[in-house]
Amino acid sequence: MMETIMELKDVWKIYRMGEVEVPALRGVSVKIKKGDFVAIIGASGSGKSTMMNLIGCLDIPSRGSLYLKSQDISRLGESDLASLRGKTIGFIFQQYNLIQSMSAFENVMLPLEFLEYEDRKAANRTREILALVGLSDKMHHRPTQLSGGQQQRVSIARSLVSDPEIILADEPTGALDSVTGREVLEMLHSLWKKHGKTIIMVTHDLNLAKYASTTIELKDGEILKISKIRGIGE
Repeated sequence: MMETIMELKDVWKIYRMGEVEVPALRGVSVKIKKGDFVAIIGASGSGKSTMMNLIGCLDIPSRGSLYLKSQDISRLGESDLASLRGKTIGFIFQQYNLIQSMSAFENVMLPLEFLEYEDRKAANRTREILALVGLSDKMHHRPTQLSGGQQQRVSIARSLVSDPEIILADEPTGALDSVTGREVLEMLHSLWKKHGKTIIMVTHDLNLAKYASTTIELKDGEILKISKIRGIGE
C-alpha cells in the first residue's frame, strides 16, 4: 500500500464578498498517495484552482484539516508554511512565471538560493536538472530567446531543482500547441514513472487527464467522483 502524502479532511474554503459568504470548496475529503499521478478535473468554477492553492500550501482552509506528510498545515504560520512549501512542492504554471531578466540557468537556480544552498552545489544541481529536461545548450538564454515549449521546460526544471516530493502542475500545457503540449505531458509522465515523483495536475482538459492514474472530478466545490484509471503508458 502506498503511503498517504496529502489528505484533506472535510475541507471548506469560504470567501467573503461584502456581506455574502461564497463557498468555493464544500466539505472535501480525499487522500493523495505518495507516488501517484493525480489529475484534478472539472469545469470553470468547480473549485479546481482553490483546491490547487490549498494543496500547494498557498492558502489554508476556512474549516477542516489539510495534512501534508501527516502535518496539519492549517495550523501553520506563513513562515513555516513557506518553508514546508519550498522543500516539498515544485510548481509548474500555465504561463511559466519565469523572470524575464534572468537566464534559464538563473531562473532554475533561484529556488536553491532561497533555500540557502552553497553556491557550487546549487550551480552543479542546476546544470544537472537543465540536462535532464534537454536544455543544456540553452541555459544562458533568456525567456524571450526560447520557444514556449522550451520556457515550460525551464519551468519544469525549476520545479525539480530542489528535489521536491510533489510536483503541482496548473494547466501545464494551456499556453502550448498540441505537439509541444504532448511533449510536456510525456515529461511529467516520465518524472512520475521513472523518478517516483507525486504529480498533481489541475486541468479542464480530459485528454490531459488520460496521462494520470487517478482523477478527482470537482463540481460546484464538491467531489463528484474519484476514479482510478489506466493512463497513457500504463
